[in-house]
Amino acid sequence: MSPAIKPTVGFVGLGSQGGPMARRIVEAGFPLVLWARRPQALEPYADTAAQAALDLDDLGARCDIVAICVVDDAGVRQVFDAVLPAMRGGTRIVIHSTIHPDTCVALAAEAAAVGVAVVDAPVSGGGPGAAAGTLTVMVGGEAADVAAVRPIFETFSGLIAHLGGVGAGQLAKLVNNAQMAANMAIADSGLGAAAALGLDRAAYVELVKASSGRSFGFEVRARLPDVALFGHGARLLEKDVGLLSAVLKDNPATAFLRDTAQPFLERIAHLQAGAQVQGDKS
Repeated sequence: MSPAIKPTVGFVGLGSQGGPMARRIVEAGFPLVLWARRPQALEPYADTAAQAALDLDDLGARCDIVAICVVDDAGVRQVFDAVLPAMRGGTRIVIHSTIHPDTCVALAAEAAAVGVAVVDAPVSGGGPGAAAGTLTVMVGGEAADVAAVRPIFETFSGLIAHLGGVGAGQLAKLVNNAQMAANMAIADSGLGAAAALGLDRAAYVELVKASSGRSFGFEVRARLPDVALFGHGARLLEKDVGLLSAVLKDNPATAFLRDTAQPFLERIAHLQAGAQVQGDKS
């Protein structure tokens, strides 16, 4: 393939984060082929040059790079199994989902047997970051494969960190998210202590944001009038803390993160469950 010819990219997973990522790719001039379970999910791309695949087999056959941005291991496996048989040797599959690192390693071995490479590249920054082109991409894979897909990542990222072989991106994402959850738990305790001491909340928040106690986790927690409002984010973080614990098992390196984060995340789940019960009664 001539370097001047941009690779055709397939994208599966047009959710709140994947959707803006796909739009950034096509708006950067890359040929883009989309597939979605619901036809309505393709409607926002009617004003772009993106094309729709008939099915996942069709998408795999048409693309040089297939990006997967679905929710979990089972979803990634389902898409992978459908696209791989149709893909040509020398093509690549990119996994943007946050899943178990061992799943990425297993999929990479299966793909390599037919000449297809796998790069794992979970992202951080959410839908707003994707739309702004400022996502952080945590990458695992062979250097040549990472170099080949980097121009795609550059359309929606502010930072691309290549951390090692396949699975390394997932490992980094899990540690990062466990750290985020632990920081939020510590921030929640700090705000509680400040309230118990009678400090003005708004003034205290501004103080910490400019002082040594600051963190992104603190800023997220401080923006929430009620911690129960973090329900969706807490579920995602709880999944990642669980995956990290499964990878490291009883390794002391993860014990503090897990033991700090889990009670906080479980409390949010309990508050949400209570709110749901109250809603059902009303």
